[in-house]
Amino acid sequence: MADPKVHVFEDVAKHDKKGDAWLIISGKVYDVSSFLDDHPGGEEVLLTATAKDATIDFEDVGHSDEAKELMNKYYIGDVDILTLPVKHRDTPTAAAASSAGGQTSGGLVKILQFLIPLIILGLAFAYRQYKKKE
Repeated sequence: MADPKVHVFEDVAKHDKKGDAWLIISGKVYDVSSFLDDHPGGEEVLLTATAKDATIDFEDVGHSDEAKELMNKYYIGDVDILTLPVKHRDTPTAAAASSAGGQTSGGLVKILQFLIPLIILGLAFAYRQYKKKE
C-alpha cells in the first residue's frame, strides 16, 4: 500500500465551501464534498467544520461505528500537523499524532465526567453501609 498523501493545513483550508469541502479529523484529511447532501446533520454542520481541525467537533457528536467506517470512503491523506496554526496544535489531532493510540484530551474529559459521579456515589453508599453496621 502506498504512503498516504500529506497535505499542509493551508491547502486543506482552501476547501471550505459547498461542492469543495475537506475536513481534518484526528490527523486525517477527508474530502466530504460529495457527502454534504447526505450528511444526517445537514451540510452546514460539515461546512462549519472546514478550515480548522474538526476532531473535537466530530468526537463531541458521538458518531456511530457505521459513520466512522463510512469515513474511509472519503479519506484522501493526512495533514502535516506542523503546518496547523498554533491555536490548533494542542488539539487531539496533534496529541494523537505524537502518541499513537493514546486517549485524546476530549475523550479523557468525557470519561472523567462519567466516572467521578460514579465514584462519589460508590463512596456515599459504602459510607452509608459502614454507618449502618455501627
